[in-house]
Amino acid sequence: MTLSMYQASVPVFVRALSNLAHVLKKGEAHAQAKGIAPEVLLQSRLYPDMFPLTRQVQIATDMVKNGAARLAGVEAPKFEDNESSFAELYVRIERAIAFLNSLKPEQLDGSEARAIHVPRRSGALDLQGQPYLLDYVFPNFFFHCTTAYDILRHGGVEIGKMDFIGAF
Repeated sequence: MTLSMYQASVPVFVRALSNLAHVLKKGEAHAQAKGIAPEVLLQSRLYPDMFPLTRQVQIATDMVKNGAARLAGVEAPKFEDNESSFAELYVRIERAIAFLNSLKPEQLDGSEARAIHVPRRSGALDLQGQPYLLDYVFPNFFFHCTTAYDILRHGGVEIGKMDFIGAF
């Protein structure tokens, strides 16, 4: 059995975003229980030159909505990047999941060789669909999901590996 581009992307993204929302909810509950202002966690970072938690979530959602849209050959929804609360981050994640769920397998299947152009500050990236998904979208997406998890864990939130990967 072959694994389609849709199967390799959309369900994986939806699951990981759902798990990201789960760890954020644990972070929010931790802040409430410990009397920590939510913005302390939301603006936390692992090192001064790294993005804070809020930006990690924004980049993770951008990576999958833009990645899936490019593979499907459709316009990605625009997000404003102005979230400043846990509730707003949940809405952002829900919007990204809704977009992903709106895509049909036939829109992504067969995109392995589709020409993908990614404008970036460091210079444009031109790849075919499969290397774009496997070598660019996946590593970037999971980097930002993992960094969000790590920021929460570093902030004392009691989360573990199963919170990140979810139940089977």
